Amino acid sequence: MSAPTPRPGRLVRSPTVRLDGQWWLVSEAGSILATDPAFTSMLDGFAQAMTAADQAVADLRVRQSGCPASRTGGKR
Repeated sequence: MSAPTPRPGRLVRSPTVRLDGQWWLVSEAGSILATDPAFTSMLDGFAQAMTAADQAVADLRVRQSGCPASRTGGKR
């Protein structure tokens, strides 16, 4: 299985935004392109982890809402 691809947009609770494959640092004073390879690599890894976690939670919710056995402790 391949690593999840980060979606464009802001990382939750951070001043970073990913647009067109590039990371930007955003504040009220303005924006600056993040160009340091080590820093952007860490942002990519964090974004992939967040995307994987979001998907795992969504999958869990689907399983819990669609499986009657989960609500009855395995008994039908």
